[in-house]
Amino acid sequence: MKFLDQCKIYIRSGNGGGGAVSFRREKYIEYGGPDGGDGGRGGDVWIEAVDGLNTLIDYRYQQHFKAGTGEHGMGRNRHGAAGEDVVLKVPVGTEVLDEDKETLIADLDHAGQRILLLKGGNGGWGNDRFKGPVNQAPRHANPGQPGEERAIWLRLKLIADVGLVGLPNAGKSTFLAAVSAAKPKIADYPFTTLAPNLGVVDLSPNERFVIADIPGLIEGASEGAGLGTRFLGHVERTAVLIHLVDGTQEDVAGAYTTVRQELEAYGAGLTDKPEIVALNKIDALDEATRTERAAELKAVCGTEPRLISGVSGQNVTEVLRAAWNQVRERRAAEKAEAEGPAPEGWTP
Repeated sequence: MKFLDQCKIYIRSGNGGGGAVSFRREKYIEYGGPDGGDGGRGGDVWIEAVDGLNTLIDYRYQQHFKAGTGEHGMGRNRHGAAGEDVVLKVPVGTEVLDEDKETLIADLDHAGQRILLLKGGNGGWGNDRFKGPVNQAPRHANPGQPGEERAIWLRLKLIADVGLVGLPNAGKSTFLAAVSAAKPKIADYPFTTLAPNLGVVDLSPNERFVIADIPGLIEGASEGAGLGTRFLGHVERTAVLIHLVDGTQEDVAGAYTTVRQELEAYGAGLTDKPEIVALNKIDALDEATRTERAAELKAVCGTEPRLISGVSGQNVTEVLRAAWNQVRERRAAEKAEAEGPAPEGWTP
């Protein structure tokens, strides 16, 4: 299935049905009176986050969605049926943006979340609503109200706890394949990864988190070089970033600096997230080279880099444990925020 993480669609709610002008006409009934029914209301447009989806590809081939129109009222006080609603089903993590691609309308960050985007028009009143002692035979009814319409953008930001960043061929996909059951494409040429990949890491039955691998960044990515920075949105929700640096290249400090500069140019608070720096592919280095390049990397990042190998698995578990500690802290903070402060004077 092709991966699609943003698209523009057009939505319209249904028009309300018109009210009816009708008079009761039955044999042996001399004064029937008005009996026009009301029109049905137009259908609404909803959006709902559901499990089991990880792409917006369904909206690549259909971009226009219109809710049903309410039926008109009829005689004998019969009201028109309401128009059928439209429900847009999207993956968890989808943002709804206005046509300017900046104004956030809704953020569907958990399964089952359902939001009303457009409300259908009300149905018009039939002439039975206007009867009274003065006007006993009204000959007019209200038309239905028109629906609303607008263009919106859908942007998917995958729900992941940990994000992998680095230059192309830093070993991110190999790392993901080693720590999870994900099977990303792995090859020895740049930009093997063309779309984000997700994997679930199981350290123990109670220690589980989702890790995301995104296409590599190169210098000038913020200006559109390579695949650009559009996939960085998929690590905006993460608790921590694992920054992999290829230990087999000559300038490890320059590789680290390049990625950090692109993260800073992108913004969205990515440079403020906790970061675990790892020097990868140490299985291909001798002891002296490892020490030298680890020192170069420490000088530029300010912390002691972890020496790992995604192929052999060396020190990979330690990196995952460090990432899990950050994930656990954020989950605890989110839980405390959701529960709110404890009542004053109460102790457990």
